[in-house]
Amino acid sequence: MTATLPDRETRPSTDRHRLSVVGGLAALSLDAMASVAYGPEAIVIVLAVAGGTGLGCTLPVTLAIALLLGVLTLSYRQVIAAFPDGGGAYGVSRAHLGRRASLVAAASLIVDYVLNVAVSVAAGVAALTSAFPELRPCTPWLCLGVLALITGVNLRGIAESARAFIVPTAIFVGAILTVVVVGLFRGEPAAATPDHGKSLQTVGILLLLKAFANGCAALTGVEAIANAVPSFRKPRVRRAQRAEVALGGLLAVMLLGIALLIGKFSIHPVDGVTVLSQVTAASLGDGFGFYVVQFSTVVLLALAANTSFGGLPVLAQLLAKHNNLPHVFALRAERQVYRYGVGFLAITSALLLVLADGDMNTLVPLFAIGVFVGFTLSQTGMVRHWLGARPRGWRGKAALNGSGALLTGLAAIVVTATKFGEGGWLVVVALPVLVLAMEWVHRSYRRIGDRLELGRIPSPPRPNRSLVVVPVHTVSLLTRDALAAALSLGDHVEAVHVVHPEDDRAAFVEAWERWHPGVPLVQLHDERRRLGEPLVEHLRKHRGCHVFVLIAEVEPEHPWQRFLQNRRGAVLARALRRRSDAVVCRMRFRVPG
Repeated sequence: MTATLPDRETRPSTDRHRLSVVGGLAALSLDAMASVAYGPEAIVIVLAVAGGTGLGCTLPVTLAIALLLGVLTLSYRQVIAAFPDGGGAYGVSRAHLGRRASLVAAASLIVDYVLNVAVSVAAGVAALTSAFPELRPCTPWLCLGVLALITGVNLRGIAESARAFIVPTAIFVGAILTVVVVGLFRGEPAAATPDHGKSLQTVGILLLLKAFANGCAALTGVEAIANAVPSFRKPRVRRAQRAEVALGGLLAVMLLGIALLIGKFSIHPVDGVTVLSQVTAASLGDGFGFYVVQFSTVVLLALAANTSFGGLPVLAQLLAKHNNLPHVFALRAERQVYRYGVGFLAITSALLLVLADGDMNTLVPLFAIGVFVGFTLSQTGMVRHWLGARPRGWRGKAALNGSGALLTGLAAIVVTATKFGEGGWLVVVALPVLVLAMEWVHRSYRRIGDRLELGRIPSPPRPNRSLVVVPVHTVSLLTRDALAAALSLGDHVEAVHVVHPEDDRAAFVEAWERWHPGVPLVQLHDERRRLGEPLVEHLRKHRGCHVFVLIAEVEPEHPWQRFLQNRRGAVLARALRRRSDAVVCRMRFRVPG
């Protein structure tokens, strides 16, 4: 007897495995929270050119970024309500702006994921080398080591639960808030800070725009909660909205607090020491509290990099499902891992880290361009959504998303213009290249689909004459098993022996006739010592039937014995697949130990 539990009884057990507000904030806000480690520093590096006068503008620039953060938070709160199944930039653009706009959004997300890994790893290593200066010469190797560790974990399919993220996130947020509160009440720095030089230039609008563009890297990850609404417990929309607002509020408080302390303690860039570590030392000294902040920063940045390994493979799988990426990106390994997406992300991130020599400040200028392209497309798509749906209060909602689209669009222009000469051109080139590549893949799959008549009902299958061809080289147990397998596959079987000038043809024919396997032998003479081409030319004589080629190979007992193989089977199979329509079967003969 089988009983089915009512839905109300099964729902709580399923809901337990979903995210609460706190769990969602911890699991999905790592990208945004981690930006506290490099966002303020990106502002300070630009303003330091103007000396003390420029550094005094750190707070106003951060206020402008916090204002944009507020608009984005409220806008994505509406995205959550409108797209309870997940409202990422790709999904919103595909639904309301068309396929090409969605490809631009997807390209911007891919660039964002890759840069997030590179920047997070570099920033984490920078925090580590700030605490232990003797490790600075090893920065590039440390970056690659951390990346290799994260990649290995993801390839093994070790899934981190939300509970595992809560503790490091809470420690990091608590540590940063402690730095801010203690620093605001401290009269003078707990540790001496180096004096900075005199002003080198006045603060102009271009310098402020450049600082704003650099600091906008702190806004990455704001959209993550909107992408994962289905992961929340019911009521999902309300919980996701609360988590989004909490993320925006916490991030704004931390950014503004760090900016206040930068001005109060006259912090300026120092080679080999991060701005956050200087602020921490000025607020808490260089004792136990300093190391707690540094280590919590390293851990959080590593986890922030890890979130991209969860995001990009899923996005790549979705793009592959829509025929915009090769279908291998949709394949899962035995451990339920999209290993091709993980591999692509690891290789491209490693390449960036090598080119930047592991320097965080070289990578940060590239960061925000793709992010703001995605922001703008998402907000524009939401305006189209409200104009089409027109629910109650739609005008105010459309106005909010329209304001978000306008501000993020302007920010995208400012960020691109100010960062173009600092490496931003790489992102500007990468985005259209990715879009064109995805368009090419889509067209290729469409052509293949037309050839295969996908979506149409084909005519009934009809039996056809078949021929099984077995390439033979010697008379042995391997040959016997191959012919036995061939006879079970079809009624018409022939053995084919390619003869080269120096081969002893008579000896082989004599051995074959003495064995007499009951299978006809065809000998192909080739003066040019080719292996696959003579067989391909022979198969062209059998165009009216289905041809199967059965290649027998020895499977070695130990991996090192593969070096002893002559690779004849691989060469033959490659030639047949390239130049014939034959079905190639490779039969393994296991050698007993």
